[in-house]
Amino acid sequence: MGLSHHSAPVALLESVAIAESDRDALTEDLISGANVDEAMIVTTCNRVEVYAAVDAFHPALDDVVDLLSRHSGLSSEELSRHLYVRYSESAAEHLFSVASGLDSMVVGEQQIIGQIRTAYQSASDIGAAGSTLHRLAQQALHVGKRVHTETGIDSAGASVVSVALDRAAEILADGTPATGDRRLDGRRAVVLGAGAMGGLAVAHLGRAGIAHIEVTNRTPERADRLSEIARDSGTPATAFPIEDLSDGIAGADILFTCTGAVGTVVTLGDVHTALARRGTARPLVICDLGMPRDVDPAVAGLPGVTVLGIEALKADPDTSAAAADADAARTIVDTELAAYTQAERMAGVGPIIGRLRGRGGQVVAAEMRRFEARMPGLDDKTRDEVANTVRRVVDKLLHPPTVRFKELAAQPDGENLAAVVRTLFDLDNIDLDTTVDEEAS
Repeated sequence: MGLSHHSAPVALLESVAIAESDRDALTEDLISGANVDEAMIVTTCNRVEVYAAVDAFHPALDDVVDLLSRHSGLSSEELSRHLYVRYSESAAEHLFSVASGLDSMVVGEQQIIGQIRTAYQSASDIGAAGSTLHRLAQQALHVGKRVHTETGIDSAGASVVSVALDRAAEILADGTPATGDRRLDGRRAVVLGAGAMGGLAVAHLGRAGIAHIEVTNRTPERADRLSEIARDSGTPATAFPIEDLSDGIAGADILFTCTGAVGTVVTLGDVHTALARRGTARPLVICDLGMPRDVDPAVAGLPGVTVLGIEALKADPDTSAAAADADAARTIVDTELAAYTQAERMAGVGPIIGRLRGRGGQVVAAEMRRFEARMPGLDDKTRDEVANTVRRVVDKLLHPPTVRFKELAAQPDGENLAAVVRTLFDLDNIDLDTTVDEEAS
């Protein structure tokens, strides 16, 4: 269960954000209840997700919501509007996609692998990650490493930014293709959003020769930090309050926005006011890479304004290679997910088969005790031969269904078959540490 830039506005994400210093205590709180056996909390600037192995699905969901509610100070009702839930195979698929960078604001970013590794290590250190989360986390890290090694997805997000600025440079140059390191010489830009995508935009703007960058963000400290990074790289840059967005746009040739907010950030009024203050007819190019979009669609109808949206940019021929890398990454995720789920089903079969064989062993022991009671003078050799004969009969009876059970349990409906076997042989109600004389009577 979790929330991310896909499901929640920035303000809510900031309220729910979990510092690393708080993660262990919250995890221990979660597993101290009756419903959650294992737990791992993955927290980044754009997501908070709880992965858990649970005994009871709905009570465990309530526990997680309650934990996040108490931590954030938000009501359960408000949180629930933005939370998403993945179960079983879907939960594994989601973590594999996250580890691969497919679910990030900047597709392909590698930092998330380290964050998952840290989350897993933290859960392991406090005993919150058992065998289920161990297998899940290890497989997710393997999938993420494989995707980043075998595909070019690392550059997927950067390619969208690069293409957006290339198209912006062409528009500002009256349609003339603009290439080279100085294609934005003399231009000014506003970057709205100081996350990973904003950082990529600042880097690309600097390499393209932008004259000045102004950075704004809902959290002023992050805007200050990103403008400082730009200055350290040799690009003049300053930060300004987001309340002054219209003033910033008024002096810009390019507005680059990617906030991760849910809902409009740049309104028609913001841009209309900015255009009125410009005093010139020079064009304004807005690169809206928000998902969902940050800019009011009506802005595209204003004279002299061009809005480059994320969907159009992804369809651009120059981003096709990046799209192919993302497709290749998804293929790897699908392949690894199939192997993982099959292995998980097989892992679930082992204890059931063990209990089934234990049931057979109990019956053999009970029958032998009854046989020996009826024939107290039986010599050891005869008793051993009878015991071996009975044991062979039971083993031969159990062998074919056991082999077939292993084969069928690896298929998608294997959990249902496992439930049938447990019911048929009453495997949930036996104690393998005791004998069952009554079963032989």
